[in-house]
Amino acid sequence: MKFKYLFPVFVAILALMTSCNDEKNVTLLDEIQVSSSYVAIPVTGDSETITITAKQDWAVDTAALSKSKVKWLVISKISGNSGESEITFSAPATLNGRSAEVLINCGGVTQKINVIQGLPKVSSATAAEINGSTGIDGKLYQVSGVATKIENTIYGNWYLTDKTGTVYIYGTLDAKGQTKNFASLGIDVGDEVTVEGPRTTYNTTIELVNVTVVKINKSLIKVDSVKNAALPVEGGEFTAYLKYKGQGVSVEIPEDAKSWLSISSIQSTGTKSVIKFKAAANTGGDRSTTITFRTTDGSKESSVPTTLSQKGAIVNASISEFLAAPVGNISYRLKGVITSIANATYGNLYLRDFSGETYVYGIKDFATKGLKVGDIITIVGKRAEYKGTPQVGSAILESFIPVTAATIAEMLTKPDDPNTYFKVSGVITNIATGDYGNLTITDGTNTLYSYGCYPGYGATGDFRKGLIAAKGIKVGDTITIIGPKGSKNSVPQISNGFYFSHVSAQ
Repeated sequence: MKFKYLFPVFVAILALMTSCNDEKNVTLLDEIQVSSSYVAIPVTGDSETITITAKQDWAVDTAALSKSKVKWLVISKISGNSGESEITFSAPATLNGRSAEVLINCGGVTQKINVIQGLPKVSSATAAEINGSTGIDGKLYQVSGVATKIENTIYGNWYLTDKTGTVYIYGTLDAKGQTKNFASLGIDVGDEVTVEGPRTTYNTTIELVNVTVVKINKSLIKVDSVKNAALPVEGGEFTAYLKYKGQGVSVEIPEDAKSWLSISSIQSTGTKSVIKFKAAANTGGDRSTTITFRTTDGSKESSVPTTLSQKGAIVNASISEFLAAPVGNISYRLKGVITSIANATYGNLYLRDFSGETYVYGIKDFATKGLKVGDIITIVGKRAEYKGTPQVGSAILESFIPVTAATIAEMLTKPDDPNTYFKVSGVITNIATGDYGNLTITDGTNTLYSYGCYPGYGATGDFRKGLIAAKGIKVGDTITIIGPKGSKNSVPQISNGFYFSHVSAQ
């Protein structure tokens, strides 16, 4: 199957050639008109000027240019007032053809200016060459490989893999060069496909955008459906339903998965096979593997991959134990108090228990939870790091205990409740002997006894000891303690409180 070689940039070039013989104002927008909506700059580098006639203030959408990674184009003027203005586009010399779309906003409408420098040249490349440091954003590449994963069947977002690596395809044009019609191409996982398209970088992801399909070589085998592709921690059965045109089916399980995954049965009828796998219970972290199914018709061999994953056991850990663990897929359950929030939308925050503190790089749906500094939370996440600094990744909130800020006077009126936590501050007037941090605080009028001030949330046994000496806390310092309201012999107190912060006396 072949498709006509068609790129939007060539349509733009054709329009440019046509516009040379047209009247100056070729746009139909009432709010803004331009002398030409296409600008051509030679590969040797030069400048081209157009005239803008606007009824209101106008501005170039620089954010769109930045998002598209257009750094080679210099624009003389990025905003202007109503009336007539000139704007000049300049570019240095280049060895490869390139293009950019400049958006000008005016009065609620957008005028597009297509800037073209030279004619794009298609370079045949491997996945590794496209993804590597020698790859160039804006350059057109042709690459062949196997469709290994399809994420979106409307826009055509999918992964193409050859012997050197995998390229992400973000958008696929249909046979007529149109978008949002990927399904019409009939591409399935396992098909050998050749595509052409420009490279771009979105954040840190290198991708080919709005590719044209040059050739599809249909696979002899297809995974029709799967059952239990996401297995629970206790293990179970994974089933793959296959259709094929070859002479039977062979199965390849990666070596590193053979210790926990095995074939339990194969049933074949005509051109269909049902293959069942048995997965053992998982005592480690999350794991996944890619199984490859192969067939041949005697002259041609085809293969198709399918991926299954299995949840791992969750390890209950202190923060110090978490920080000492290696980066990986093991899930850890951490409990502690929120000491600061770096991003209230995404839930980037610092979490501390009795043993240490760690950065949490986002908690799913954090913005809807109403959490605040001082609250006690339980999360599950993986050991990650950023530039060598440990952090919690892929965090999910399991539960939380709200902590209410209260004055000493307010605390004294609260009922005893071991499950309701308060955050209270006061000046230390007395520190009792012993290692557990028993102390008395005052607000100048009222006093409150804290039966225990432990190093942090979750401390047990000997981990409850030593806060006063470790922090150098003394009488006269102002301390903030979190704990429930209790009493002894009808005298109010903070029961088994833990340290949040303190300010040394001057």
